[in-house]
Amino acid sequence: MFEANKGQGAPLQGQGLSIGIVQARFNEGVTNALAAACMAELQLHGVTAAQIHHVKVPGALEVPVALQALAETENYDALIALGCIIRGETYHFELVANESGAAVTRLALDYRIPIANAILTTENLVQAQARQEDKGRDAARVAIEMANLLDDLS
Repeated sequence: MFEANKGQGAPLQGQGLSIGIVQARFNEGVTNALAAACMAELQLHGVTAAQIHHVKVPGALEVPVALQALAETENYDALIALGCIIRGETYHFELVANESGAAVTRLALDYRIPIANAILTTENLVQAQARQEDKGRDAARVAIEMANLLDDLS
């Protein structure tokens, strides 16, 4: 009997996986920390630096366009979205958070590729900084686990 969740609890295996990362530059101190933690975690689980393609875009709204371009190449086992949206005094926060999140999910479904969404949405910079490293590592682990799961389900 096929067991789709056989990898749960097992060590993550990133060897041989090709991962694309799209990082928003807006709030760059936070997104640089997200990216550093993410890439270190990928390498910890066997994804080599040569198998990681890291690109930067201006902000969270531009992340989905770059993810789409990467997905269209069919060269990646998983993608990772990195960004940081901090609430301001206007409706812009909701617009950027909702639209970027919905677009990332739509791309994952349309292209049938795992996309780990680590676009932080926080009330302030302190909250973002408190989450930046953990969420970067989480995104790497999600990308590896989902890439392996989809491979098993194929």
